[in-house]
Amino acid sequence: MHSLKPLPLMAKRQRSSQPLSFPKPQSTIQKALDAMVVKPRTSITKPLKHQQSTSPTNPIKWIPLNMGKSELFLPLTFPTGQTFTWKQTSTLQFTGSIGPHLFSLKQLHNGDVGHHIHQTSDESTAKLALLNFLNVGISLSQMWDEFSASDLRFAELAKYLGGARVLRQDPVECLIQFLCSSNNNIARITKLVDFISSLGQCLGTVNGLMFYEFPSLERLSLLSEQELRDAGFGYRAKYIIGTVKALQSKPGGGAPWLASLHEMDLQDAVQALSTLPGVGPKVAACIALFSLDQHHAIPVDTHVWQLLMSNTSGLGVDKIAIRHLIPELAGARLTPKLCSHVADAFVDKYGKYAGWAQNLLFIAELPSQRALIPSSFWSTKEEKSAYGRKRKTGSGNNHLAESFYTSAPEVKTYVCFQRLSLQPVMSMCLCICNAFYKQDAVQILDNVLC
Repeated sequence: MHSLKPLPLMAKRQRSSQPLSFPKPQSTIQKALDAMVVKPRTSITKPLKHQQSTSPTNPIKWIPLNMGKSELFLPLTFPTGQTFTWKQTSTLQFTGSIGPHLFSLKQLHNGDVGHHIHQTSDESTAKLALLNFLNVGISLSQMWDEFSASDLRFAELAKYLGGARVLRQDPVECLIQFLCSSNNNIARITKLVDFISSLGQCLGTVNGLMFYEFPSLERLSLLSEQELRDAGFGYRAKYIIGTVKALQSKPGGGAPWLASLHEMDLQDAVQALSTLPGVGPKVAACIALFSLDQHHAIPVDTHVWQLLMSNTSGLGVDKIAIRHLIPELAGARLTPKLCSHVADAFVDKYGKYAGWAQNLLFIAELPSQRALIPSSFWSTKEEKSAYGRKRKTGSGNNHLAESFYTSAPEVKTYVCFQRLSLQPVMSMCLCICNAFYKQDAVQILDNVLC
């Protein structure tokens, strides 16, 4: 794998004498993007001292980053499971905090990304923090060209998913977020991360959504396990409390200890992270990839493995990894040794930025991104039975994810179970919880079972 040339940060563009024209997006894509717009809330808070107004009478002024769509496409970067603190605040606009700075990013009509600083005490420091967060020193388009040259199937998929950039997050923030993500769905992960974030300094509101600086380890250490359980964290509460205590006991402090993992080999960094409560190899690989510059880290768990083992048509991860990377593992069961084998196969294929390639393949499997790619690329299909259940086809019955919809006064709950043998019992429990308790039945079961 050839070394990548740094991406110029703020290179000036040559203006053409002819006005540029841009094709209109396909209707299906536009509908999907419009559907993602977050409706503003009615809550109003007073602006902070350094907060700039974003009212209609004082519209946002976007400053271009000189990063075209091939380098950064916001809908393929933020709502894809890397971070849960950034929110969509308008069409093709995402807002979030980086340390004490509050930003909005907007995909402009010419494909460039514009940025706006809502809250900061030092604009130059804030700008550097943003560029660092976006990993601007890495040329994504050049990387995609190299991957595509060595993998024709990746080349076909990348035509529809350009600009899917890996972020460079704060390690503490990234660690806590992925502890919240354990055996969880996106909606609930977001709810848990929002609770944690609200413990930090309020930075202001954008389009009715409130944003905070992510709390420090010192602030998190004031939480009790019971407080987190009451907030719906379930068994994850003890892991978060335990991890915060473990980090605070590190010589020099938890944040510097995490930062020191940047300099370690990937295997050593993963082993160090795995000593923290609730952190396994998969979560450790996510933290290494998204916050520790370990660009060849490959998160592998049972869900990814089931995806790899699927036999459906298309150009999904299963075709690339099983048929072209490790065909000899087709039908095998996932073990820690095979996790390492899968990761090595990706690195052998894509080199030192294999984690970026795997991230794109993961994004291609997200239901929220299917409107952007032809249906022939989908690796799973959903069927609906006469009982209102949905199931994913393409794997054995013991791995089917069954979806139950139960209703009761003021409560509707959506739950996925992986084992068919648990369906009758779990379905009955959900109905009972919904009928007698005006709260999330998933939270009740999580607290009882865990």
